[in-house]
Amino acid sequence: MAFLDWRSPEHFDHTGDQPCVLCDKPTPLRSDNGKPVHKVCAEEWIDRHPPKEDGK
Repeated sequence: MAFLDWRSPEHFDHTGDQPCVLCDKPTPLRSDNGKPVHKVCAEEWIDRHPPKEDGK
């Protein structure tokens, strides 16, 4: 199972919750790209979408 280390402050948006891009429930968490997403949702998505052989 994937494990993301989101302890750094840039993964928390103090301006308020937004709907998670994967489950639509509110979250203050943000991905590396700034998208609102729960850590658990992101980890589950990574597990379901493994990298392909050619790295894409």
